[in-house]
Amino acid sequence: MTYPERRQLKIAILDLYEGAANEGMRCIREIIQDWGASGSFDLSVTEFDVRLQREVPELHYDIFISSGGPGSPLESEGSEWENNYFNWIRTVEEWNRNENNFPKKHVFFICHSFQLASRYFKIARVCKRKSTAFGVFPTHMLEEGKQELVFNGLRDPFYSVDSRDYQVIEPDHVRLKKMGGHILAIEKERPHVPLERAIMGVRFNPWFIGTQFHPEADAIGMAMYLQRADKKHTVIENHGEAKWQSMVEQLQDPEKITWTHDHVLPNFLELASADLY
Repeated sequence: MTYPERRQLKIAILDLYEGAANEGMRCIREIIQDWGASGSFDLSVTEFDVRLQREVPELHYDIFISSGGPGSPLESEGSEWENNYFNWIRTVEEWNRNENNFPKKHVFFICHSFQLASRYFKIARVCKRKSTAFGVFPTHMLEEGKQELVFNGLRDPFYSVDSRDYQVIEPDHVRLKKMGGHILAIEKERPHVPLERAIMGVRFNPWFIGTQFHPEADAIGMAMYLQRADKKHTVIENHGEAKWQSMVEQLQDPEKITWTHDHVLPNFLELASADLY
């Protein structure tokens, strides 16, 4: 009996955590591993330390996932690592724009990376929030989000983990349209609050997509994180015991962040890999 040859697939993870302890990288690794185990690809995954080591991947990788990370997405302007990162985005963008280049390179930007990409493309204003957004929140899809293949299978609203001090608001719809992009989702609608809703998901162009929320977050990891004595104390001190209890309860609901975890990045990997052959 002969078996079909497994195709090679090179994935690059851009780590923007600057050495800070986090659950994000673990979750991204596990999603890729689980997705690869169920498919027909022989995966090669390489991580690049963008901020501490000034590393960015070369173009021989097939798919790119750029992580979240701590700190301000504004204060890094002009820094060596950000310049390297933006040059990398430009290189991938130029490759994709050239009609003679194939296959195209797909990129997923998460949270901090999403804020940086929004600055790079000048598609909206990135600014500090009045207060930290931390918890499990409903995310509302716009019409384009309901047609987005990476969001296939999500309900409206769907639930996601949010952890940020900054936001992307006031979109430039004209610029987005010229880029071939559109807004996919916004944060929880609150008509009684006189503040513009933050953008939670953007299709920047046919190959670049990003989310302000953390699609990689898993319920088990988040629950363990919240149960740690130091983290429980920090959450209660900063957000109150009711917020901590609410998060713990919502993590037990399989139709909330587990549903998002099981759909968004796996959908992205499926879509991006299908575009390679």
